[in-house]
Amino acid sequence: MLGLYAPEFCHLLDVASLLAPNVRFFIARLDGAAVGCAALVSGDDSSGELKRMFVADAARGNGVARALLARIEAAAREAGLSTLLLETGVLNADAIGLYRACGYRDRGVFGDYEENGISMFMEKALG
Repeated sequence: MLGLYAPEFCHLLDVASLLAPNVRFFIARLDGAAVGCAALVSGDDSSGELKRMFVADAARGNGVARALLARIEAAAREAGLSTLLLETGVLNADAIGLYRACGYRDRGVFGDYEENGISMFMEKALG
């Protein structure tokens, strides 16, 4: 993300935040090697947020991102969450295309985010 955006527009969770009890971290593997990751942050309501979704360049085009996203959605449902939210950057065309193809729709700003002209916000009902 730092290759596309200035640091102030990269809303990453630090390692300490990833260890919080309301966070689950997922790793995608191909032939035993870690090739993707993402976090699910459960909110105080019935929503969760997708954070830190990433797939290594060498693994792209193999369905890793789609499988990782499906696993996180299943975990969110299992946790009783009804909506999955995400923030991504307007320059991240591949991610936006994936999210739209998987049923995510544009929405307004949420949580502690602010409108900045760089971020876009999406959601998917999990029902």
